[in-house]
Amino acid sequence: MAQQTVTKEDFEALLMDSFVDNEPLEGAVVKGTVVAIEKDLAIIDVGLKTEGRIALKEFGQAGRDGTITVGSIVEVYVDRVENAAGEAVLSREKARREESWVKLEEMYNANERVEGTIFNQVKGGFTVDLEGAIAFLPRSQVDIRPIRDIAPLMNVPQPFQILKMDKRRGNIVVSRRAILEESRAEQRSEIVQQLEEGQVVDGVVKNITDYGAFVDLGGIDGLLHVTDIAWRRVNHPSEVLTIGETIKVQIVRINHESHRISLGMKQLQADPWEGIEAKYPIEAKFTGRVTNITDYGAFVELEPGIEGLIHVSEMSWTKKNVHPGKIVSTSQEVEVVVLEVDPDKRRISLGLKQTLANPWESFAEKFPVGSVIEGEVKNKTEFGLFIGLDGDVDGMVHLSDLDWQKSGEIALEDYNRGDMVSAKVLDVDVEKERISLGIKQLATGEVADTAGSEGGIKKGSVVTGTVIEVNDGGIEVRIADSEMTAFIRRADLSRDRNDQRPERFSKGEKVDARVTQYDRKTQRIQLSIKALEIAEEKEAVANYGSSDSGASLGDILGAALKGRDEK
Repeated sequence: MAQQTVTKEDFEALLMDSFVDNEPLEGAVVKGTVVAIEKDLAIIDVGLKTEGRIALKEFGQAGRDGTITVGSIVEVYVDRVENAAGEAVLSREKARREESWVKLEEMYNANERVEGTIFNQVKGGFTVDLEGAIAFLPRSQVDIRPIRDIAPLMNVPQPFQILKMDKRRGNIVVSRRAILEESRAEQRSEIVQQLEEGQVVDGVVKNITDYGAFVDLGGIDGLLHVTDIAWRRVNHPSEVLTIGETIKVQIVRINHESHRISLGMKQLQADPWEGIEAKYPIEAKFTGRVTNITDYGAFVELEPGIEGLIHVSEMSWTKKNVHPGKIVSTSQEVEVVVLEVDPDKRRISLGLKQTLANPWESFAEKFPVGSVIEGEVKNKTEFGLFIGLDGDVDGMVHLSDLDWQKSGEIALEDYNRGDMVSAKVLDVDVEKERISLGIKQLATGEVADTAGSEGGIKKGSVVTGTVIEVNDGGIEVRIADSEMTAFIRRADLSRDRNDQRPERFSKGEKVDARVTQYDRKTQRIQLSIKALEIAEEKEAVANYGSSDSGASLGDILGAALKGRDEK
């Protein structure tokens, strides 16, 4: 028998054929035959020495409805040819995933929708069968709005959008919400094209918030802001609207880019501000209801849609630093006076105190200057006393009007809060809301005799006084041969501005001054050194010089002073 020679090339070819015929099946998808079904497992023969087992649930719907039977041909994934038990490790789920993965990747890259079925609930969401590949559907991606019952969506084929794919990890994340939003956007765009600003439509109140209500216009929502519900003040939309209610609204504004629609209800009613100036003339009285109270005042509704503001300064004649809530309360009916109307800014200024008598005017009529009143010391300050008077007003007794003989600071120590005192009305300034009182003017005796004598004090006369007090505002002097005191203000201390300094005077120093004002009834006296100097200058010019004499002012004043000293 002849010996056959095998060349090197033939050996390599035989070896390669051997590798091809015996190529391992691990990691590949192969076809197998169902040879038996035991409970929830299918026994699969893939042509190996042993069979493999696959849970029926891995076949999805086919495994659940009994479609998989003995003899069925199925594609499976070979994990291992043989495990420790001598069985092949097979997987239907991995086979289906391998089959569909390439197709899904193509659809993901093309941003196409995929069809799947929600079949199980897991932590944080649900699992979706994408024709063999298992994807995760987060709970937030199920619907546009949170839904409580997922049952109607289970086991129903429906479209999804792939958000993320990771082949290495075998992860796919899908969204049902993206599909709904896309459809909704298309629908909104279609509806918006049919709407126009100014159009009146019917809508259903869908949701109510603090700032307004969302109204369904038939597939698209519009916002009805709280300020556009009614012309009157609406504190919360729920006061007027209820969810599910059908209302008629006007389209105020449309944003075609964002598809946002602003709605209005009050625009369907007549504007109450038209002709407002004729309806509410200035100084006219009206009755309204307090709707809101703030730190700066109170809002009063005069009619539906028309509100005016009572500023805190117009609420009371006497209560200046009180919160408006201490004077009026919400829902209270009040009478007010119209102070100002601004139709452009839609503002009406109202006054509450103007409906009552001005207590300063009433006091002036009831207690004219010279009247004697009695009141309680309400407050004691460094410059005088405040006395409570009729009409809930206060009058002030200045330090200089406390006592004829004592200085103001000393006399002030004799009084305390709560003391009842009598005083004379010296002056009432209605515009500035001030009442000046005097206690020393009630004294009788030497002072009254001095004031009433032939050589008594009168306006224009010159008196000599002794300085008894010096402060920043001026000096206080006691008039010679009497117990009368008077206060000379800083501006009246000298004709020369540089000499108008109270500190250049000292206690006990004697000064001459001219009487610029004297009220015999109230016994108030005002003195001025400046007025005396001006009068002396005029007299000197008249007696010692003339416009054509050539004498200087210094010469004239020198001669005048010399004459006065000789006299």
